[in-house]
Amino acid sequence: MPRGFVAVVALLSVAFSAVAQNASSNSRPRGSDLGLKIGVLSTGPLNAITDVAGVEVGHTTIIRGDNVRTGVTAVLPHSGNLFREKVPGALSVGNGFGKLTGSTQVDEMGEIETPILLTNTASVPRVADAVTTYVLTLPGNENVLSVNPVVGETNDGYLNDIRGRHVTPDDVFAAIKKAKAGPVEEGNVGAGTGTVAFGWKGGIGTSSRKLPQALGGYTVGVLVQTNFGGVLTIAGAPVGQELGQYYLRKELAEGSAKTKADGSCMMIIATDAPIDSRNLRRLAARALLGMDRAGSAASNGSGDYAIAFSTAPELRIRIPEKSATRHLELLTNDAMSPLFLAVIEATEEAIYNSMFRATTMSGNGHTVEALPIDKTMEILRKHRAIK
Repeated sequence: MPRGFVAVVALLSVAFSAVAQNASSNSRPRGSDLGLKIGVLSTGPLNAITDVAGVEVGHTTIIRGDNVRTGVTAVLPHSGNLFREKVPGALSVGNGFGKLTGSTQVDEMGEIETPILLTNTASVPRVADAVTTYVLTLPGNENVLSVNPVVGETNDGYLNDIRGRHVTPDDVFAAIKKAKAGPVEEGNVGAGTGTVAFGWKGGIGTSSRKLPQALGGYTVGVLVQTNFGGVLTIAGAPVGQELGQYYLRKELAEGSAKTKADGSCMMIIATDAPIDSRNLRRLAARALLGMDRAGSAASNGSGDYAIAFSTAPELRIRIPEKSATRHLELLTNDAMSPLFLAVIEATEEAIYNSMFRATTMSGNGHTVEALPIDKTMEILRKHRAIK
């Protein structure tokens, strides 16, 4: 057989395998498909961050050869020119072992002026540079001299050749261009392509909650990039323990092994509630409670960040502002508590969805199995987490 033909066949085989790993992420159920009900609040129609009107999500998934398993996820608070119409935003840090570009300006000014991008740790500078290019080239931004790109990350180096820094500007532009409303892809997609959660395959997950009209009728949506460890707990059921895979298992059994729960989790929270950066910061902090409910160990090596923004049109900071003052109607502190519960429940469910939807993936010389659905269901039924 000619050597050239063999090489072509090998390349096609690798390409087919990569496509198969990516495409299969849509074959697994979400938590709600299994009858899982997290919390007491109702979900939005899509049970996704895009239930918040105007929010768009796009992914670029990069799977090549045996070692490249990474990508980019873009979250757009609205489809317009974000630099000209900034949204109020804030963030909360659980454990700061991470790289969140743009965080200090968001913290200082309480504004987000670019799409929010997620990627892998080593690609943050390149993604931030590409986002800056994207904003500078938008019509109306010809005189802009300073841009604050917001880029978060998790370390996908177990399955991905992270040192190769394979994310390109075109990958970033594609994720932003593909951003849309409607259903959101989950699992092994975008920035979740090469991530690991609780020892199983992690990824991108999303969920939402809608308050009843008596509480304002507001929507809260969450999108997560899961890549952290601990003791997986689903709706109170000790899934990780009963499946025999959890932080410190070997140490407790053998007294000598050294296991890790390191990693990171990025959480993006959107709401249409009229709240400013001060209460958005309080809202973001509650996402960490949802992460805790899922069993996070909040380890030393985990970078856990929550970014929250409001899409309420009346709160947009439009450039140029002709007035030195603004008159706004905002929710009071007392009105925040239902929103706090909404973000806790949505974050918890988004984390589960990131794992339920993810599929087994091999890369960089390792294989990470998907969370076993059938065995998990048995445990959930045993503990009456589902019927």
